[in-house]
Amino acid sequence: MNPILVGDIGGTKTRIALVEVVGTQVDIRHEVSYPSRNYALLEILLAEFLSGAHVPVHAAFGIAGPVQGRVVRTTNLPWRIDADALQQRFGFLSCSLLNDLEATAYGLPALGETDLLTLQTGTAQACGNTAVIAAGTGLGEAGLYWDGQQHLPFATEGGHTSFSPGNELEIAFLRHLQQRHQHVSWERVVSGMGLVSLHEFLCMHRKIPVSDELAEEIHGGDAAAVIANAALTQRDEICVETMNCFVRLYGAEAGNVALKMMSRGGIYVGGGIAPKILPLLHTADFLEAFWNKGRMRPLLEAMPVKVILNDRAALYGPALCVARLR
Repeated sequence: MNPILVGDIGGTKTRIALVEVVGTQVDIRHEVSYPSRNYALLEILLAEFLSGAHVPVHAAFGIAGPVQGRVVRTTNLPWRIDADALQQRFGFLSCSLLNDLEATAYGLPALGETDLLTLQTGTAQACGNTAVIAAGTGLGEAGLYWDGQQHLPFATEGGHTSFSPGNELEIAFLRHLQQRHQHVSWERVVSGMGLVSLHEFLCMHRKIPVSDELAEEIHGGDAAAVIANAALTQRDEICVETMNCFVRLYGAEAGNVALKMMSRGGIYVGGGIAPKILPLLHTADFLEAFWNKGRMRPLLEAMPVKVILNDRAALYGPALCVARLR
């Protein structure tokens, strides 16, 4: 069996793997993670991965950005990725580009029970369209159309739709962001950068300075992770408020996506942030915000809501997409 070359290309890291597919199961034979910003081009990164190896026949990549034809300009990286150019450079028989959330959607059939955590069971035998929302470096959203027999994934750029605040504090946060950005999207709010912006805003709004110790940690590492950890350990009141607000905003946008996709079959919460803040997602804030759509609340209460715990779903997806096309 010929392995397939797959990639999960994000603004922070890029993972490349050689995999084999049997049915809906994806077996990873070799995988390497790279810091994306250390490479000027994807071609350089792929050449490093494939150095001395047999070049696979098929390649497919999930990429954080809008796929237009066979070309992608990444949203949070200065990369232009051309499938035809990759195919010619490396000699692939086929090369496919998918939006990263579309890739995650394709990867859902490869997930088992231990790869998912249920926040809401929904109604028994829920069936219909499904949606995926994932906050990480940015905010991705995708849908899966139910045609009566199978789910058909499709990409969106819903994370770049306009942010809509739901209370006075969120209105003040919007005004704060409008001073920095011409357009304030949901990605500016529900993402790693959004979490950091929310913390900065709340420090100013509450007139509570960041402690020297926390400031040093924030500037010395992954700021979003530092803030989340300080909230989970209850060691900083503004970080606690930041994460409570963030979880409500995440739930609100998840509810928006669920309604727009009419995802009676459920919604999956993916990305790098959700698995790291599971205790906060288990509080009432996320689901209360998810349900808070007026007359549509009963519809949302009937939808299953699950967190994707396995961060390789976006690697599984391109492989299953290739297998479906062959």
